[in-house]
Amino acid sequence: MEMLRVDNIVKQYAGHTALDNVSIQTKKGEIFGLLGPNGAGKTSLIRIINQITGPDSGQIFLEGREIKRSDIEFIGYLPEERGLYKKMKVRDQVMYFARLKGLTKTEAKKRLEYWFEKFEITSWFDKKVEELSKGMAQKIQFIITVLHDPKLLILDEPFSGFDPINTELIKREILALKEKGTSIMLSTHNMNSVEEICDSIALINKSKLIVEGGLKEVKSQYRSHTYAVQFKGMMFGFANALFADFSLEHSEQIDDDTAVAHVKLLKENKLNDLLKTVMPVVEIESVHEIMPTMNDIFIQAVTEDSGESIKQEGGEDE
Repeated sequence: MEMLRVDNIVKQYAGHTALDNVSIQTKKGEIFGLLGPNGAGKTSLIRIINQITGPDSGQIFLEGREIKRSDIEFIGYLPEERGLYKKMKVRDQVMYFARLKGLTKTEAKKRLEYWFEKFEITSWFDKKVEELSKGMAQKIQFIITVLHDPKLLILDEPFSGFDPINTELIKREILALKEKGTSIMLSTHNMNSVEEICDSIALINKSKLIVEGGLKEVKSQYRSHTYAVQFKGMMFGFANALFADFSLEHSEQIDDDTAVAHVKLLKENKLNDLLKTVMPVVEIESVHEIMPTMNDIFIQAVTEDSGESIKQEGGEDE
């Protein structure tokens, strides 16, 4: 079922187009990665979804109906720029934000204690925010964001400031929230995290949507049809057998008898064609397809789109 739908959003600031006819759709209970370089338009879109600013045109739908101001009570938003009061005690601060989200004092206290015990940080209750490290303050901000059990959780660079151990902790909590049915939009530059926890992604570059779909679908779209072949035999004979139907992208000698080669299929050739070609000259030990990482896809998609944009802006090549 649909959780969030963004239809043809346009947003401009003083002649600069932040979002150019952007449309995305997320499903209930999924983790959706909102990706893009700095300045691509991600934060502008997040601010519109959160009713902080309005679009110049286009519509936002939450659970199938047009979003309204009061819907922010169903949304948890962790902004990239954190906003805690440095002189305020941690307990008072969390309670304050919980009450703003509509929780009773009793319910807020109960949930606060649950999360602080879960994160093993009950000793921080009476500390002032200015006494906390950046990572400690990040944990408090995360708790404030999820305390009211939002239907939609929007996390803008949630791993910023965390060491690897606490990054894994937050990932686990994000996955646990997903299991409970929370829909999550994750904006991050951490492509490893996208790879590990996202179900779907949208990639924005220069205010336009350039890639969207399920993670598996997107990775399949960017397949290079390159295979890692481990074999016993002579690399010279293996390379010669490839001829013009395959491209040897990389090779590595493991020991005197064994080597690994990365081979790209050319023309309409399939894996079976590659195996038939090299089996007469070497003994195949293993074969697997080299799938692109999200980091590879991010770089390729943005580079290709930026190249096209430059061409359009500069006119046709001379």
